[in-house]
Amino acid sequence: MSERKATRRRVKTAVETLDPVDIKPVEPIHDDGGKDAPEKPRAGQVYQGNGQQGHPSTALQDFFLENLDHIAALVYTALSFWTRFYRIGHANVVVWDEAHFGKFGSHYLKREFYFDVHPPLGKMLVGLVGLLAGYDGSFEFKSGEAYPEDVPYTAMRMMLASFGVWMVPLGWYTAIELGMSRWACHLVALMVLCDMGWLNISRFILLDSMLLCFTVLTVFCMTKFNNQQKRPFSFGWWTWLTLTGFSIGLVTSVKMIGLFVVALVGLYTVEDLWEKFGDLKMSVRDQVKHWTARVVCLIILPFLVFMASFKIHFMILNHSGPGDAQMSSLFQANLEGNEFAENPLEIAIGSRVSLKNIGYGGGLLHSHVHLYPTGSTQQQVTCYHHKDENNEWDLLPLWDEPPYDPEAPLRFLKDNDVIRLSHATTTRNLHSHAVPAPITKLNHEVSCYGNSTVGDYHDYWVVEVVDDVRRGARSRVDQIHALTTRLRFRHQSLGCYLRAANAILPQWGWKQVEVSCIPEDDPKDAHTYWNVEMHRNDRLPPADIKHFKSPFLRDFVHLNIAMMTSNNALVPDPDKEDILASKPFDWPFLYLGLRMCGWGDDQTKFYLLGNPVIWWGSSASLVVAFGALAVYLMRMQRKYVDMDAAEWEHFLYVGKVAFFGWALNYVPFLIMGRVTYLHHYLPTLYFAVLMFAHVLDHFVFSARRVAPAVKAAAFGICSGAIVGVFWWFKAVTFGIDGPIAEHKGLLWRKTWNIYNE
Repeated sequence: MSERKATRRRVKTAVETLDPVDIKPVEPIHDDGGKDAPEKPRAGQVYQGNGQQGHPSTALQDFFLENLDHIAALVYTALSFWTRFYRIGHANVVVWDEAHFGKFGSHYLKREFYFDVHPPLGKMLVGLVGLLAGYDGSFEFKSGEAYPEDVPYTAMRMMLASFGVWMVPLGWYTAIELGMSRWACHLVALMVLCDMGWLNISRFILLDSMLLCFTVLTVFCMTKFNNQQKRPFSFGWWTWLTLTGFSIGLVTSVKMIGLFVVALVGLYTVEDLWEKFGDLKMSVRDQVKHWTARVVCLIILPFLVFMASFKIHFMILNHSGPGDAQMSSLFQANLEGNEFAENPLEIAIGSRVSLKNIGYGGGLLHSHVHLYPTGSTQQQVTCYHHKDENNEWDLLPLWDEPPYDPEAPLRFLKDNDVIRLSHATTTRNLHSHAVPAPITKLNHEVSCYGNSTVGDYHDYWVVEVVDDVRRGARSRVDQIHALTTRLRFRHQSLGCYLRAANAILPQWGWKQVEVSCIPEDDPKDAHTYWNVEMHRNDRLPPADIKHFKSPFLRDFVHLNIAMMTSNNALVPDPDKEDILASKPFDWPFLYLGLRMCGWGDDQTKFYLLGNPVIWWGSSASLVVAFGALAVYLMRMQRKYVDMDAAEWEHFLYVGKVAFFGWALNYVPFLIMGRVTYLHHYLPTLYFAVLMFAHVLDHFVFSARRVAPAVKAAAFGICSGAIVGVFWWFKAVTFGIDGPIAEHKGLLWRKTWNIYNE
């Protein structure tokens, strides 16, 4: 029996009589693809060139051949610099989300506190590149507005595009670490280099270049660590495990969707530790060391990096700004330029206040002239995260008590006092009754009713002290203070508690947070906790309480929950058509692109669109890989031998990294309620590209039965198609000038809105 046929034969079962010829070990057939040197790099080793043994050569040739991998990486890096920097400053207007992230960078330069749904690291780096470029933070970054001469937008774009540059060599080295053939490694590098989606998103003042770079870096570090597994606890092993954890911290500190690649590292780690758990030769001591190392490097270290980004964020943004209302009142009081710390400390009847909900994600008690469309149809009461005069309330006596007299002695607010809250701008009274709330039907509706002379006993609220940040437990609180005293408001008649728990009202409620009155008395429900934030009373002296510090951990948790709450609130508006939005099912096969700017004849136009060859091929490869796995498993069950143990393990390892990386980054978007866009698929695409290269490598480049000439032809066709399509569509990335109708041949799918208005 020939050796090649033996690799595809059916193996007899153990109970059958075995022919010694048939059970002869199968030796791998070496195919160098037409070269004398190995085609497939040794994963995890020092990168080797294609040095030829037994052939005379010069020292320069030896150096070149021994460092061929690094030279290729340098060439790809140089090409990446060209593609990322070419005409990068051609459009001198604010493009797409530069309006958001450029503005956030300005806040860092002016040190003004702001709020955004993303973690701060990427935006701090935007501020840093602005500082390095000489930008002073004065530009407003209005969408479509031309950059003034004193805003170095080109330099800022170039520095941020450098993150996109490093994706290419990282992709090259990752393919090497995954043990792919040279053909496949070049294909990965070319796909990362020539995809217009990655290229386009990297050339502007955005966070995506950093997110993509740190995602690729995390995968690279994980594969480097995997190839150190035979040298546990060595210097290289610790180095790459630590760098994997550090890169996890970086990617999650830019955008929360970085958690998806963290999940990939988590699955890899669980499988790795499970295998070690089954190794009976490993001592308990070594088992504990492995677990401890993973916990420290992959959990504690990334979390410390993530927390450090917020600590620096708070340290830099120490001035009052547009995002104050998202933070606790005590945090705001310590911002420079904030007036809360100068307000009177003790609260009295007749004071005008704003009330802040202390529950994570809570806002300010708010009302406006709009009415509930259902229920009582009275004036709406909501929680709102922005400061305006509709957040102000007057503390007044009850209807059966004498009206408030500004000349009478002050009556300070204490625990168990019963008061009436009058909305300052409309004079209506905070009110509740036995009508179901609009969203949380089991709770009572809270509304504003009556006016300064009309009301009833449903306007009465009992003030209950929870505790005080400075004075401690409820028993130590004699009088209620602004900022520091935590309160609950119990409706005197119904016995329910005023609550705001992040239930979002529909469009008729301006998507603000529902305020209701909950019948259950849960003293630990933080969403029923309130404190006085703004306080004005001309009869009381100001109190300087800047020495009341807000704990970092409390601010850290508060801000992260507010970020998640706001992110979840970014749902599609059914009353509006968002021409930029797309669905996750639209992404893998490029059903729709995204216009990044205005589309007028006199405007430079950018269209976010991937390379069709890469997107279609990578998506198809996922299906092919899954089908191949199913066929191999069925053949294995029938005792066919298609690969030896090492080849099978490698096939599974690369496939698992690519498939689970793709699934973990893609599937969550299918169940998200928030609005989605094409650029959300860009991190996911990287894993599809790895799968594309892996499938071609398995069936063509590393296949024993494929002739070297066929491999070279296959590589030429694939790489030529990738580069050729990139060149055909390069204008959508580098900028389309003039009427779009003059640029023919760009509409490969009718669903692309390139030409239609």
